[in-house]
Amino acid sequence: MPRWSIPSGGLLADRCTEADVRRIMDSESGHDPALWRALADMGVPGLTIAAEHGGAGLGPVELELVMEEAGVALLPAPLLSCTIAAALLADGDAGDLLPGIADGSFIATVAFAGAGDWSGEGDVIVRGGRATGTARFVTDAAIADAVLIASDDGAYLPLHAPRVTPLPVFDRTRRMADVTFDGEVRRVGDAAAVRRALDLAVVALAGEQAGVARRVLEMSVGYAAERHQFGRAIGSFQAVKHMAADLLLESESATSAARDAAEHLAAGSGEREAAVALAAFACADAAVRCTKDAIQMHGGIAFTWAHPAHLYLRRARSAAQMFGASPLWRDRYLTALEAMA
Repeated sequence: MPRWSIPSGGLLADRCTEADVRRIMDSESGHDPALWRALADMGVPGLTIAAEHGGAGLGPVELELVMEEAGVALLPAPLLSCTIAAALLADGDAGDLLPGIADGSFIATVAFAGAGDWSGEGDVIVRGGRATGTARFVTDAAIADAVLIASDDGAYLPLHAPRVTPLPVFDRTRRMADVTFDGEVRRVGDAAAVRRALDLAVVALAGEQAGVARRVLEMSVGYAAERHQFGRAIGSFQAVKHMAADLLLESESATSAARDAAEHLAAGSGEREAAVALAAFACADAAVRCTKDAIQMHGGIAFTWAHPAHLYLRRARSAAQMFGASPLWRDRYLTALEAMA
């Protein structure tokens, strides 16, 4: 059975093969410090961190492109978590944490609290310099050195380690945990910083989803050319051709939406809110559609644990819920269009 590979070559092709992903996701922590160190040596965790804090000082456009490749490889690393945390800290008074995030020695993640559209599940309350309650489904919390809190009114850094309870997850390439806070916190960012960080997070996740869609399309087309039935390649059958054409449309549309959102966010344009909302639901839906149909195109073999197609499906299904489901983002998109009219 063919194994997946990263066509562009480089670090992920060498260090994030299917065998590597399966080894990491089956480990106790779901994390490979050696792979993370190799990414840090290339400057990936510090991509959007300012140069004065040891980062590359780049922006959403470059991040989105890197996240596409992360999606292609099903990268099992805390890149998304650290990116959001670094964005929250960028303009606050806890910038001393940024060099560690940039060089890979300090892993940070974010727990979402509050009642707004961006909020996560849980009941975390920040009041009087203290945080109490539990945030649910916090990515990479079990391996994080710090769990920041993003609420409706700002970002906070706990002064005492919270209690972390790892959760069973549908997508084992991205671990999650419940995080319980009960102690003092320090404010490290305002509400505007939270919004900027989450816009960046949505664009980054959209890039990852576009990468997932592209990779499963490549896998499916390759399989359709190799697999023969009734004396001919299944890719020559009209029904399979139509399905492949639909997947191509979904994949290309997702890539366009993610890159467009990154460009609007980088430029600070007046259309960025609509562009980010469009990317959020378009890329999530495309990734789910492409991974689901890829399993159909592969037939029974894709339903087995040994085939990578279902790993991509799990990533797509899980990612589609991370920052709100598609109906929420469609509503936000329409609201943004009305505001622009």
